[in-house]
Amino acid sequence: MNFGFLDRIYNSCSISLDGLDSALVPVREIAVVGGTGVFRFARGYAIAKTYSVNFTTGDAIVGYNVTVVTPKF
Repeated sequence: MNFGFLDRIYNSCSISLDGLDSALVPVREIAVVGGTGVFRFARGYAIAKTYSVNFTTGDAIVGYNVTVVTPKF
């Protein structure tokens, strides 16, 4: 999964997450495996929390709390 940013110094930057993200698990941890722009070579983790799931439509509301560390060049 990728998250893109559109504001200030983060414009056109993104972070990439990789891992199992099943909305049926109430809380889970996902790895930050990289990114683009100021997030190049980023590492970290995200805690994903499911708030609701609609099994009829397959929609879910999920909150992500992301911690990212970037190298200093």
